Amino acid sequence: MDEKRRALIERYRGLRVTDVSDGMDYMGLWDRGNMAPDIRPLWRDVETFAHRIYGFAHTVRFGPTNKPITPRSPQEAGEFIRSWYRDLAQGPRRELIQEGDVIVIDGQDLDVGYIGSNNALSWIAAGAVGAVTNGGCRDTDELIKERVPVYSRLITKTIRPGRLELIDEGRPITVGGVLVRPGDFVVADGDGVVVVPIEVAEEVAEYAWQVAKHDKAGRRELYQKLGLPLDDTV
Repeated sequence: MDEKRRALIERYRGLRVTDVSDGMDYMGLWDRGNMAPDIRPLWRDVETFAHRIYGFAHTVRFGPTNKPITPRSPQEAGEFIRSWYRDLAQGPRRELIQEGDVIVIDGQDLDVGYIGSNNALSWIAAGAVGAVTNGGCRDTDELIKERVPVYSRLITKTIRPGRLELIDEGRPITVGGVLVRPGDFVVADGDGVVVVPIEVAEEVAEYAWQVAKHDKAGRRELYQKLGLPLDDTV
């Protein structure tokens, strides 16, 4: 990862989605970047916050197919599935993933499993830090066990072949009512997902940290007043 990307990730690390959303308000970007609330984390870790995502959007868009289903036997179905993945629904391409990327998939709100325990882990191995989609994820028991940060609109069972095709990769998309461009900055936690235009990412972080530090100071006083042990959030 180049130093500029690494520095921006570290600049945001520790901020909450709410802090970043408030920082967007300071920049006049009211309600911009806040994905629809039905795009939620598959799992949450409130001890180490390992479910949180900080990274750069790697965009992928799929759409429904109009091609016929042709297999006439289980054997033909196997080859049909393999060839569909290879020729029509591959993506994201692992050789294009950069360290620090967040895989953001526009699945057209279709009930299809775009993110599974195998492909998501392969994205992480290629350098990605998590995945977000307005479609579905599957193999969720394994995804949770693997602790891959996934944010999706639904949990489902189906696969891409016979249902949809790759439209493009590395172009602007819309997910959760938000414009997501390649390289925009993505933050996700238990409150959902916010996308920061890369042009204002440094300024948004500055104001977000002002909000976060003020909030921490106030909560620290309340912790002490209530006799609560201090934790990493304050």
